[in-house]
Amino acid sequence: MSSEKYAIGVDFGTLSARAVLVNVRTGEEVAIADSAYRHGVLDRYLPDGTTPVPAGWALQYAGDYLEAIAAVIPKAVENAGISVDDVIALGTDFTGSTIVPVDRDNTPLCMRAEFKANPHAYVKLWKHHGAQQEALAVTRIAKERGENFLQRYGGVVSSEMMLPKVWQILNEAPDIYESADSFIEMCDWIPLYLTGNERRSSCAAGYRALWDKRGGYPSM
Repeated sequence: MSSEKYAIGVDFGTLSARAVLVNVRTGEEVAIADSAYRHGVLDRYLPDGTTPVPAGWALQYAGDYLEAIAAVIPKAVENAGISVDDVIALGTDFTGSTIVPVDRDNTPLCMRAEFKANPHAYVKLWKHHGAQQEALAVTRIAKERGENFLQRYGGVVSSEMMLPKVWQILNEAPDIYESADSFIEMCDWIPLYLTGNERRSSCAAGYRALWDKRGGYPSM
């Protein structure tokens, strides 16, 4: 083993995953790698090529992220010419809110055969704007109830946030809502997949799920 140690960061972007390998002692960027998602952004059809995706939607297939991370990490290590034993840390990130419904085993519903033809089973990307009516309703109700969280978001809840996206699923696909054990940000799902431990990011929860450290989630 080398005396030098390294960390890898993987950014899950809109079209690809990009990895950077850094020397933790010097901060030097040693190598990079990238891998495009097999299905890209699903904004016209689902992976079967025949099931249409409604206008204004932006979906992805969760399995593409697993393929991408399995590709970019070995590629970054190979490009750096180092031993994988010298990699001591891995970090990941997503643009939010990018969410997916999962079952009790934390399997995204889009990866289960019985839900593959339902657009609501797929990952809703940060730029998914299909939940605009739900976002308007959340904003209106929050104003009527005097919810303090509105002050943190400029008085408006965006369709890019988690709650409107979940509410859209409830309104338009109650079978998916009932089949989901929970809804999770992809920035939390990838670490869960890799480690088996679920930890919710305070950044994602605070920025996109209306949570704050003092008050928690909005009142019911």
